[in-house]
Amino acid sequence: MGSPTSVSGPADAGVDALAPAIDMVADSDILCSGVIARSAWRGSSERDDMTLHDRIGVDLGGRRPLEEGLAWAAHHGVHYVDCCLEGAPAHPNAPGTWTDQRVAGVRATLERHRIHLGLHTLSGVNVAETSPFLSDAVDRYLATYIELSGRLGAEWIVVHGGFHFGDYEARRSASFEHLERAVAVAERAGARLLLVNLNREPDDAEVHYLAFSIEECRDYFRRLASPALGWAFTVNHAHLLPEGIDGFLDAIGLERCGEVRLADNRGDKEQHLQPGEGTIDFGRMFRRLEADGYRGHYMMAFGSLDDMLKGRAALTRSAGLDAPSAVRS
Repeated sequence: MGSPTSVSGPADAGVDALAPAIDMVADSDILCSGVIARSAWRGSSERDDMTLHDRIGVDLGGRRPLEEGLAWAAHHGVHYVDCCLEGAPAHPNAPGTWTDQRVAGVRATLERHRIHLGLHTLSGVNVAETSPFLSDAVDRYLATYIELSGRLGAEWIVVHGGFHFGDYEARRSASFEHLERAVAVAERAGARLLLVNLNREPDDAEVHYLAFSIEECRDYFRRLASPALGWAFTVNHAHLLPEGIDGFLDAIGLERCGEVRLADNRGDKEQHLQPGEGTIDFGRMFRRLEADGYRGHYMMAFGSLDDMLKGRAALTRSAGLDAPSAVRS
């Protein structure tokens, strides 16, 4: 049984404080047969053969065992999934549950059914943490996700910039520092982090997310220029801002985009509605992204698994393509 990565040292100690964790991840025999090997049999040629329908995936969340989610995905021909390693109250995918036997079973399922797996950290874990003990825990948290991504053969890890309570500069600085250390671990591990553009909160809210605006996102990508950090473009979050989806794409481009996250809303508050229940023009969005050369995957995050299965067919139709039956018998 592989143990989760342990990161020690003060939060302001820099990358050197994470050297043991970096070495543990980089030197893992399991990792060497993980992300690198998977990239060999899941290259761009496979994705080029996929239809848009095939490239639309499902965020499984974390409340069911990953094995159950993968069985559902295999049955319904879903080739891309995100999974969180936490899910209260049972936490069936918690880091300590991943025995070698369980890992081997997941990896076999992924290969047998040509499923691409990504891990998704919790947005409620504040990557902009400044408290000494909790700050150290954030570093350990991110390093553990990176270590497990290698063991499980996950191809990306969705991360967040954190949030602040009006103490913007201190939190922003802490966010950069935590992500900088995580990127260093990811570089050595051959892992790829994908930073989400988070949602705007009302001006009078007590809590505000970091990396929600175009300006902030550009600053993160400018300061953290490593290829180990990409972008998880969340279209429903972009839809909450005046610049909208096109504004984000115009300003940031697709060079670092590794995932496009899909849900609907009405442009006034954070919601994860089914396509068609809000005001996002998904047909226009698909046409823009595909015309700009995007050939990566899309990730639905709304409702139940059945809702997303139906939503995948609706999204494909919105793009002007015929969708296979939403449900297999």
